[in-house]
Amino acid sequence: MPDPDTEIVVDDPTAPERDSPRVATTRTVEVVVYVFLIGLALLLGFDNWRSGAGWESDGPQSGYLPFYLCVILGAASLYGLGAVFLRRDGEARTFVTRAQFRRVLQVFVPTFLFCFLTQWLGLYVASLLLIAGFMRFIGRIAWWKSLLTAFLFALAMFLTFEIAFDVIMPKGPLEAVFGF
Repeated sequence: MPDPDTEIVVDDPTAPERDSPRVATTRTVEVVVYVFLIGLALLLGFDNWRSGAGWESDGPQSGYLPFYLCVILGAASLYGLGAVFLRRDGEARTFVTRAQFRRVLQVFVPTFLFCFLTQWLGLYVASLLLIAGFMRFIGRIAWWKSLLTAFLFALAMFLTFEIAFDVIMPKGPLEAVFGF
């Protein structure tokens, strides 16, 4: 593990290996995304049709434009799905390797937890935890620097949004203790 006081890592020893096994091919990901988009277009199209996708004497109903946007999305997705199946790729191209996917999850999982924890801890405490965690575990910055930076950032956000602009942000139990 690099020295925790290192602030900038030029040569990343945790970079993904070039010979890492692949998790998914480009073709597989394209098919999954197109099928998902077709399902989304069908679901949203049905909902807009149900709420009214026609034309009344006083103009379009509320679902008119969204319904036709769903039709366009579905048609474009069907076209893309057909193109994937008609394309003759000799060698399947790698979309993501195991090492690359692990690095993506290193960002996705903490960000997902941040969104989840914001509901109970509030924006400022969740931001403090996210920033300190990223700085320490991904950036390999010393704990004291990570916590100090995260605290100062959360404090600056609090002063900017709550005090200066009086914007209502999600708050948790810590803000309630201080009367906000």
